[in-house]
Amino acid sequence: MTTFKMGRRALMATAVAALSFALPAVAEEKVLDKIHFLIPGGAGGGWDGTARGTGEALTKSGLVGTASYENMSGGGGGKAIGFLIENADSSEDTLMVNSTPIVIRSLTGVFPHSFRDLTLVSGTIGDYAAIVVSKDSAISSMQDLIAAYEADPSSTAIGGGSVPGGMDHLVAAMVMEAAGQDALGVKYIPYDAGGKAMASLLSGEIAALSTGLSEAIDLADAGEVKIIGVTAPERISSAPDAQTMIEQGIDTTFVNWRGFFGAPGLAEEKVVAFQAAIDKMYDTPEWEEVRARNGWVNIHNSGDDFKAFLEDQEKTMGELMKKLGFL
Repeated sequence: MTTFKMGRRALMATAVAALSFALPAVAEEKVLDKIHFLIPGGAGGGWDGTARGTGEALTKSGLVGTASYENMSGGGGGKAIGFLIENADSSEDTLMVNSTPIVIRSLTGVFPHSFRDLTLVSGTIGDYAAIVVSKDSAISSMQDLIAAYEADPSSTAIGGGSVPGGMDHLVAAMVMEAAGQDALGVKYIPYDAGGKAMASLLSGEIAALSTGLSEAIDLADAGEVKIIGVTAPERISSAPDAQTMIEQGIDTTFVNWRGFFGAPGLAEEKVVAFQAAIDKMYDTPEWEEVRARNGWVNIHNSGDDFKAFLEDQEKTMGELMKKLGFL
């Protein structure tokens, strides 16, 4: 019996040793020592969540040694863009997060720069938009919101974490227009990033909030807000109870891409390293955890593909904004 036990232990040890050689290392091979994320808005917004979520996945997976973060609000995102351009020589480790507003705000002239003034690194995720109300609101659906708006437009303000004519405003107008309302008649109140906008919703300053779905999920799960409409073509697994606009008879969909930009003139080897880190990130469980938690969709395009995507966005958004009267 003793001989059998010893043999069994030896076999188990051999099997474990063989398995350990067969399994890949837990951490990915490090691509970069550090990344500094520049965030053009305040804490709690979609840019903030995207930068910090990406940094979390990159560092926890071992692809990047350390990640640091800097929030720089102002000018509808223009302050951070100007800062990155002016400090290009000392920003070789910096990635600035941005999204659809970099296209919208250059079209409307909110700031003088465009994506063409930066180094295009990579498009990374898509975030659907959502209309949310506070937990105590009498409004529980888009039909309720439309009815409240028709009864008293001036008291049915919709807030957002971007400037007038910015993305949150554009989404609200697009949804209301698809619901048969006057898109330009919507009373829109802007806030500096999604965190402040959400606080104003919870305090009762606004009737509803136009925001990214990822910004609303945690508060909805905690019972603080109700998601009354999502601009996805079908329901999202991370918010299964939230109805789409289409389900409620409002024929519109929208997804806000988010991605990363470097300073102008960024060295090619640094661009390649940034792109490699992001590319490898998609295959890690750390990224899947972040992505699923936020209800994001993977939208990955690098280099020339990113440029072509942005040029198409510029054309599409320009046409939509003209249709809605923003241009």
